[in-house]
Amino acid sequence: MKAEHEFFTTGDLDWVDAGGGIAEKVLSADAGDGTLTRLAHWAPGTASGAEVITHEYVEEVYLLEGELTDLTLERTFRPGDYACRPPGMPHGPYRTTAGCTMLETRYSAS
Repeated sequence: MKAEHEFFTTGDLDWVDAGGGIAEKVLSADAGDGTLTRLAHWAPGTASGAEVITHEYVEEVYLLEGELTDLTLERTFRPGDYACRPPGMPHGPYRTTAGCTMLETRYSAS
């Protein structure tokens, strides 16, 4: 179960290297079931790789700033764009030229 948090300043959290040009601020998580809410920042020039991505969890993403290009769809997404991906939904791969920051939530479909 995620810990209880009343409003807090996310600016007080440090960005932590999540690998591959991505830094994160984990806002809440449950290591037991993989539930996660985080801010993810992709540095300029970051790419997710060459393969289409799938997950075993629901993933919701809201783009806060910057731009993110889906190489399969050949579309670029900008602040205010949102995605909800049920388990197994193919998406990506992605790249960002200028960098981007997103709010990401992951949770079990059951």
